[in-house]
Amino acid sequence: MSVTVVVDLKVEDYGKFEKVFAARANARAEAGIDVKPYRDIDNSNRVVAIGTVSSKEAFWGFMTSLEQQEAMKNAGVQAPPDVTFLEE
Repeated sequence: MSVTVVVDLKVEDYGKFEKVFAARANARAEAGIDVKPYRDIDNSNRVVAIGTVSSKEAFWGFMTSLEQQEAMKNAGVQAPPDVTFLEE
């Protein structure tokens, strides 16, 4: 059973974030993560990614990997994300 995840991020520039996010699509898919980013209409430096993950453990394994940490840094993510997991 998949889990819904909501990831709230502060970024320095959405365009920069979007490029790095797109480049990591295969890595996310391999980790069982399928999310889509949305830009806040009133705050272009806020991104909310919503989607599904195979499990909380798989998500955190991916997010804490050295490769993902470096990608988040390169994407201009300014602080650790606020993450919420939801189930039906």
